[in-house]
Amino acid sequence: MDERFKLHRLYSTRFSAVLTIVCIGIWFNYEYFINDLLRWDLFIFIMIMALSKVGAMLYFKITN
Repeated sequence: MDERFKLHRLYSTRFSAVLTIVCIGIWFNYEYFINDLLRWDLFIFIMIMALSKVGAMLYFKITN
């Protein structure tokens, strides 16, 4: 397998994860500030994405 293909796949996955967390964050803020509705499910997904991202960064930093 070509190394460029692996890097392309890594960058695209990282970009999609960041874009997803930003969209969920915008939706969470919209629901909270515009509709006065606190959506805990969106907050939980934001925290799961953030913690998994930080956990993966720490794991790869320690193992490499």
